[in-house]
Amino acid sequence: MKFSHFSHVWAKPNMTPHERYQQLWRELELCDTLDYDFGFCVEHHFRPDESWMSSPSLYTVGAGARTKNMRIGPMGYVVPLYNSLRLAEEIAICDQMVGGRMEVGLVPGINPIYFGPFGLDYADRKLPTLEYVAYLRAAFGKQPFSFEGEIHQAENVTLAVPPAQTPHPPLWMMSRDPETLEFCAANGISTGYFLVYPQQEAAARYRVYLADWEKAGWDFKPNIAYSTVVYVDETDEKALKNGLERASMAYEGLLPPGAPGENFVDRVENFAARFKDRNEPGAYDIISNLFNPEYLLKNNLIFVGSPETVAARLKEASVNGMFNNFMGEFNFSDLPEDDLMRSIRLFGEEVIPALRSFEPF
Repeated sequence: MKFSHFSHVWAKPNMTPHERYQQLWRELELCDTLDYDFGFCVEHHFRPDESWMSSPSLYTVGAGARTKNMRIGPMGYVVPLYNSLRLAEEIAICDQMVGGRMEVGLVPGINPIYFGPFGLDYADRKLPTLEYVAYLRAAFGKQPFSFEGEIHQAENVTLAVPPAQTPHPPLWMMSRDPETLEFCAANGISTGYFLVYPQQEAAARYRVYLADWEKAGWDFKPNIAYSTVVYVDETDEKALKNGLERASMAYEGLLPPGAPGENFVDRVENFAARFKDRNEPGAYDIISNLFNPEYLLKNNLIFVGSPETVAARLKEASVNGMFNNFMGEFNFSDLPEDDLMRSIRLFGEEVIPALRSFEPF
C-alpha cells in the first residue's frame, strides 16, 4: 500500500491563514522523514469558514521547498476555472521547481459556489476536464504544439519550460462516476474516492476500472485512493478520548452555509437530501450520519485508535473498498498541534510499516 498526507487546509480556530500554512509545512516536513509517499491538497474557493487552499500550485511549490522525498501536488486542479495554456505552464514550472516530484490531480469541481464568481457555469464542467488530458499531453509533447478541441485550443505554441518528468507528471482524477472511470482506465489515470461513498459500492465500480485498466495494457498498477480522517495515539482509549469527537466534526465545512433560521440538523438533512434525489441511498445514509462518531467508527469510515487498531481497520477497509492508497486527513477540527504531530508520527512509524507490503488487489 501507499500512504498520503491529505489536507483541505481547514480554517482553524484562533489561527491566522499564515499560521495555518506554517503548521501545514511542519506537518509535511515530519511526513517527509517518515516514509509517507505523497502530500496532496484540495482546491476550494470562497468559504473562509472552510478551506484556506485556493491555489494548489502554491501548495506544491511550498511543500516542495520543505520536503525532499514525498511526491506532492493538487487533488486536484479545478480545470474549468483555468485558462488551459496558463495551467499547463504552471504545472510544468511546478514540476521543475519540486525536482520532478509532482503528481497532478484534475477535477471538474465539486461545489457550484466555485463557479459563479468566475462567471462560469457549473453545469458545463465535465467536458473541459476530460478533454484537458489530451490538451496537456499535447502541450508537453513536441514543441511547438497545436491542439483543436471542443473546449481547449492552441496554435503553434512553444512552452518556455517543460515539465521535469517525461512525458508529464502522473495524472489523477478522483471519481466514482462509471463513465469517468472508464475514461481514466483508458488513459492511464489514477483515481479514488472520499468517505461519503460506501466502500462496498465503490469496490464494484473499481473492479470494472481495474479490468478496463488491464484491457488497456498499462504496464503499471494504478493508484486507487480512499480519503478520510485518521487519528492515531498510543492507546485506543487515549485516541478515542482525544480524537473521536473531533473527527466526527472534521467535515462540517462540507455543509453549505446555513440559511437564516436553519439549524445544524437541518443543514445536514438538506445536504444529505441531494444524495437521496440522485438515488444514492448509501451515500445518503453516510451523509446523514457524517457527524455521528459511533456510526463513523462502527462502519470503518474514519480511523481512530492505537497503531495496531488503525492498521487492522485500515487493512480491512482497503480490501472491502478496493483501494491501495490511503489519503489520511490528519489535521481536523480543533485538534491541538501536539496531538496532531504525535498522530502523524505514530502513523508513520508503526502503521505504514505494518501495511507497506500489503496489496489489497
